[in-house]
Amino acid sequence: MTSSDQPPPAQKRARDLGVLALAVLAPIWGYGWVAGKIAVGYSPVMTFAALRTALGAACLLVVLAVTRHSFRPPPLAFTALVGLLQTTAFVGLNTIGLAGAGAGKVAVLTYTMPFWLLLLAWAFLGERLRGLQWPAVVLAFAGLLFVVSPWTLEGLWPSLVTVLGGLAWAGSALVVKLMQRRHPHVDVFSLTTWQMVIGCLPLIALAVVTESGWPQWTTGFVLGLAYTTVLANAVAWVLWLYALHRLSAGEAGLGTLVIPVLGVVLSWVQLGEVPSRWEVIGGPLIIAGLALLAVHGLRTGRRAPAAPQGGSSVQEEPAVLPVTD
Repeated sequence: MTSSDQPPPAQKRARDLGVLALAVLAPIWGYGWVAGKIAVGYSPVMTFAALRTALGAACLLVVLAVTRHSFRPPPLAFTALVGLLQTTAFVGLNTIGLAGAGAGKVAVLTYTMPFWLLLLAWAFLGERLRGLQWPAVVLAFAGLLFVVSPWTLEGLWPSLVTVLGGLAWAGSALVVKLMQRRHPHVDVFSLTTWQMVIGCLPLIALAVVTESGWPQWTTGFVLGLAYTTVLANAVAWVLWLYALHRLSAGEAGLGTLVIPVLGVVLSWVQLGEVPSRWEVIGGPLIIAGLALLAVHGLRTGRRAPAAPQGGSSVQEEPAVLPVTD
């Protein structure tokens, strides 16, 4: 690299801070699966889902106020649909999965979301699978088959529910892509806040209708709820947004690869959840597929035209992650 090719100091500093944000984010989200598993052990499923999303929405509203974002919601129809998929369906199904399966297994199955999004984008947006995306999808589905292991029937229901949660997350991202075509200047943080405000309402209603009851306010539950609400939701989402705006989509994707790995390792260490032989085979296959997608994103970003002089050279890609662990 010649001196003329060296990135300007401001750009390099921004990238370094983005990498630092990911380094802080990964263990927060990685341990979030363990914290959620502990908390749901002391609470009815729908009660915990309602509490974590309602309190998370409150935290995001506070951040919205502190950062002086506009309180005007984005286009309501799109925002409501994102909320129903990303918060109501994803968090609800994800919490059901945590109640019935190991935290590490849920972490790995949740991260099948990018592969579902590829297929949805192919079906609804006409985006073809290219290059490394093909082997990534093959690896993902092979790994998914091993992790779910339908031939054993043991833990099949929570596994399927978790996979459906990942599909709901992908559906919400698809809706965001469609919205950005019609409304390209929607503020991502405002969208995330208001979709959670809307999405938590059905979960609250479900908790009331099903008479889920109140949780046991033990130390484990309070700490787990506080962690999933404040750290794994509000703080982690801010870190992700910061990283996404300073790194390419591929670099940001590579930074998240460690999250399901941490989920498996930490749940093994703290909760004694030893992965089954099928999970030991399937988990790495899914993570390898994610790695291929991240490499594909890096290559795509590097082939993209350079930003005009005076503008940002950081390649960005619209993305929305759920405000969850």
